[in-house]
Amino acid sequence: MLAYLDHHATTPCATAVVEAMAPWWSERFANPSSRLHRPGLEASAAVERARGQVGRALGMAEETVVFTSGATEANNLALRGVVEAAREDGQRRRGLVTLATEHRAVLDPLAALARQGAPLTVLPVRSDGLVELELLAEALTPDTLLLSVMAANNEIGVLQPLEAIAALCRRQGVLLHCDAAQAVGHIPLSMAALGVDLLTLSAHKFHGPKGVGALLLRPGVRVAPQQLGGGQERGLRAGTLPVPLIIGLAAALELALADREERARRLGALRDQLWRRLEGLGGVERNGSASHCLPHNLNVTLTGVEGHRLHQLLRRRLAVSSGSACAAGSPSHVLAALGRDRREAAATIRFGLGRDTGPEEVDAAVAAVAEALSTLRRPV
Repeated sequence: MLAYLDHHATTPCATAVVEAMAPWWSERFANPSSRLHRPGLEASAAVERARGQVGRALGMAEETVVFTSGATEANNLALRGVVEAAREDGQRRRGLVTLATEHRAVLDPLAALARQGAPLTVLPVRSDGLVELELLAEALTPDTLLLSVMAANNEIGVLQPLEAIAALCRRQGVLLHCDAAQAVGHIPLSMAALGVDLLTLSAHKFHGPKGVGALLLRPGVRVAPQQLGGGQERGLRAGTLPVPLIIGLAAALELALADREERARRLGALRDQLWRRLEGLGGVERNGSASHCLPHNLNVTLTGVEGHRLHQLLRRRLAVSSGSACAAGSPSHVLAALGRDRREAAATIRFGLGRDTGPEEVDAAVAAVAEALSTLRRPV
């Protein structure tokens, strides 16, 4: 049986989440905007309960939550929305700052905004994937409007020092956006405690359904809507709300918070075991900080092997990736930012452990990699 170790790409929807969504597909199917009858009011009330659950889970009030189709849409609403709102309000600040290791759902909207005239600074990271705070402090100027930094990197799992970064932003009056798709439900995360102004998430990264996410806004932060037509979500995101998916998001987040600490300990131990055994095979190098990392992430490069052939051999027994699921086979820009060349990036494996991962998956991974290395390094 194929061992699934690609939980950064997506996670299986938890059985309890599927059960929580079930009545809202057919029995309680009403449109939550139809508030002139009881079924519509019940659907609306369910959405608002879910909104409150999500807000409280991240240290915010329910009115800060805007439901979207996922983190990509939420990132676009956050980034484009902040810039457009600032222009509408006649603000002087226009500058944007981000890191070279951000997800394409952040880098691409920022690049589009730069083409429209917003000055964009893309900062390098250290070889361990962490940003130099001194360099970041220099990049934040009185002209900077917004900084976008991931909570946890989707490829190498690196955790940026958000609290220190937020303090730098507050000092300069800069808004801080955080793509937390890989962090929510996996590490402690409170917008209020950290000082984050805008935060985005996606349910399918923590055993919820695909197709739903959220943008959380600190009170007072204004974004211009990117989708018009119905006035839903306080006019910030038009479109009929997917009630079952929203219910599923909230249920999945509740489950994730309930077992987060135990899961982190267990998966961290399995991850460390996996790393020690892979390292023992020889010619296996770890990417990203080992001490500031998601507990369920391991990213390694196998030296001296051809990447395409490596993954051909692995896919027979493992579901793993070489990088982001959104990269479409392109060399990882994250690994390039760490100093890896194209050949090394191609020979990289991202292991993403999940709630159902156990010792047997670790055994399968080590055996598959060992066999692949034996084949690829065999003298010809």
